[in-house]
Amino acid sequence: MNILKLLIVVAALFATPAAAQSLEAEMRQAAGAYERKDMATAARIWKVWADKGNAEARTLLGAMYWSGEGVPRNHTEAARLYLLAANQGYARAQNDIGFMYGFGEGIPPHNDVEAYKWLTLAIKGYTPKNQDRLDQAIKDKATLAKRMTKAQIADADARVKAFKPTP
Repeated sequence: MNILKLLIVVAALFATPAAAQSLEAEMRQAAGAYERKDMATAARIWKVWADKGNAEARTLLGAMYWSGEGVPRNHTEAARLYLLAANQGYARAQNDIGFMYGFGEGIPPHNDVEAYKWLTLAIKGYTPKNQDRLDQAIKDKATLAKRMTKAQIADADARVKAFKPTP
């Protein structure tokens, strides 16, 4: 009987909630569809999870809107999705919205302070597996810094310190 109790406890500890299994499986399914150029399936799955608040899905769907792959090209919608995910603390979205703010892509008005803030947060959030994105974010931030005043950089740094991710 004690072995049965132990097995139940171990199973409970290692069990993954059905929603998490569903998320992981569906995100893999969407990524596979995207790689096969089945953009409609990728967009449909990512939209479901984006609407549920998943930062990765918001970012990937935002990228589809950015490029017009599987959905109408719409930089405003891309920016909206990136900003939602960026506010959740998702580094790639922070990078993408930072680029949009800094380089005038789909976000009015152009805002170097916000761009610098988001790129700084992205740089802090990237892991070694994201080295290419990290390197590009560092270059983009350096480009921004060259055209900003010291006061603007100080303002951006204060915004970075005040940032708190939202769920």
